[in-house]
Amino acid sequence: MTATPAGDRRTLLSADAVLPMTAGNPVITDGAVLIRGDTIEAVGPLSQLAQQARDAERRDYGRSVLMPGLVNTHSHSGLLRGTAEELPVWEWLQKYIDPMHRVLRPDEAETASWLCYAESLLAGTTTSVDMWRYMEGSARAAEQLGNRVVMVPYVGEAEGHDYFDTLDDNARLLEQWHGGAGGRVQVWVGLEHQSYATPAACRRAVELSNYFQTGLHTHSNESQVEIPETQRLYGLRPVRALEKLGLLSPERVLLAHCVWLDDDEIRTLADYNVGVAHNPCSNMKLASGSAPVEAMIRAGIAVGIGTDGEKENNNLDMFEEMKFASLLAKLRNMDASAWRSWDVLRAATIEGARALGMDHQIGSLEPGKQADIIAVKADTPRMTPFMTSGPLQNLHYNLVHSTLGGDVAMTMVAGRVVAENQVLLSGDLPAFINAANAAAVRLLARRDHWLATQAQGESSPV
Repeated sequence: MTATPAGDRRTLLSADAVLPMTAGNPVITDGAVLIRGDTIEAVGPLSQLAQQARDAERRDYGRSVLMPGLVNTHSHSGLLRGTAEELPVWEWLQKYIDPMHRVLRPDEAETASWLCYAESLLAGTTTSVDMWRYMEGSARAAEQLGNRVVMVPYVGEAEGHDYFDTLDDNARLLEQWHGGAGGRVQVWVGLEHQSYATPAACRRAVELSNYFQTGLHTHSNESQVEIPETQRLYGLRPVRALEKLGLLSPERVLLAHCVWLDDDEIRTLADYNVGVAHNPCSNMKLASGSAPVEAMIRAGIAVGIGTDGEKENNNLDMFEEMKFASLLAKLRNMDASAWRSWDVLRAATIEGARALGMDHQIGSLEPGKQADIIAVKADTPRMTPFMTSGPLQNLHYNLVHSTLGGDVAMTMVAGRVVAENQVLLSGDLPAFINAANAAAVRLLARRDHWLATQAQGESSPV
């Protein structure tokens, strides 16, 4: 007997409910997803697909929900969880974060990505936008672990920010890794912030994005203090300054945060088809504010959800992020019906994919798309009662307001199961944890030494 080539192997996943996250938000009771190789072949009732896929390997998840893998539209790998606390964002950057970047080493940056990508996969995130450092190591982690990642180097090219990655580093990463790991690794052009780069560097960032036909990602409008500073420098609000610098012109632009947009800025982002990554937990923790999410959506902007980094959040659980996204919108509007659960789920899946310009490939369960699929346990107190149809159907409410990342029973990326029953199948999680603990101790010791040296210098006579 001739073995079936890997690309032609068929797998039939089934569960008590399937959420394709397609138009109209259908729920398929006793549903199934048929996969050929890395691609979805069909989605529908199990009774129907079982007949057309008698040769397929069967994987039944029973009282579970099959749905698209979650899309985290803004994150940072890191090792500072629980060590950078209780300051507003700009003071937090100056005291904790930028000093860490000054002393970070490539091996520590790689260790952080192994840990953060593992955490994400176990919690059902199949695609992450990761703005980080020395990302050759991040690419190696993604290649083995099996996640899909948009790698965005932290680039700083202005006086006082030359300890970050450079645009030359970004260009080398594009040449080496863009489209790597079977297409799972994408590389974008990154700027930490427009104020961390000169106008000439901004122009070059746009040129790189256009040359490599890739996206550009940066932070904008994260805190209120950013507005008067940008007006001082450019005579413009942040989004108009980005426009003046040319940073809205690449074919795909993604902005993180966008908390303090005014109506003109919202219209401008919509006109340029810019995607936005909404980071509710980070924005609350750093007291940055509450973004006008529903106004952006009404304008036609694709709004995804992001966790931000392990130090801003302090976890990478997109299910928890969905709950806070929903609750923060309700509080902002003083309206219990604000940002309804189906729409929050869409932001974490298909709308997040659209914000990245990847909705043709991921974000929903449809024939021809990549088989990025998760199974979420529904035989838990958090998912009880489990009502898949009728006027009391509650899957969407419970997925947004009740479920946690630890309820994910299976994570599949490009047709490959990479985590099952909260066990990472493609890496040694205890080893990643041990390595991260050791690396964090070294990193924080060097950061403290650098800060002490700076303090001594400031107090010494010139």
